[in-house]
Amino acid sequence: MSGAELLHRQQSPDRSGGSPPLALRNPMRSLIIFIATGAYSGYSPIAPGTAGSLVGVLVVWLAFGPLWSHSPALALVVFVAAFAIACWIAGRAEVIFKEPDSSKIVIDEVLGMAATMYGNPLTAVWMLAGFVLFRVFDVMKPFPAGWIDRRVEGGAGVMLDDLASAIYANILLQVARRVLVH
Repeated sequence: MSGAELLHRQQSPDRSGGSPPLALRNPMRSLIIFIATGAYSGYSPIAPGTAGSLVGVLVVWLAFGPLWSHSPALALVVFVAAFAIACWIAGRAEVIFKEPDSSKIVIDEVLGMAATMYGNPLTAVWMLAGFVLFRVFDVMKPFPAGWIDRRVEGGAGVMLDDLASAIYANILLQVARRVLVH
């Protein structure tokens, strides 16, 4: 059975109120849900995007940070590959949740934090500043983030508006670092 068949196969009704355990009946579906929801942080009843961004802080600190210190170019290649895969995962998760850009899908926030912190110091103060800036821009959705959010559909739309917000946050962090540190 192909991955597409697994995703579109008739599922028994979910009587769990959307909680993750019933998702474990189908391994491919389970993996997509686990990744798309940022290790289930997207199921947070309060501010799932913020919860996903906190998972992003951990991913940056534990995975991208060591890679950046070893090779910034390799880290960028890994980020681009992860972003492309995340676009596909977010699109599949929209199908699973039967909802475009579901609030449960927070892989965009996870990778948004990685884009925010790329090339910036990974100390607690800078990561907190990056977290706050990214959340502000993600909520405000300045152009082109708002335009992308309204007009681009599917997994790419889920991911790209957060990338735009992350670029704004990254630029502000870069400017602050140059002004405050030098």
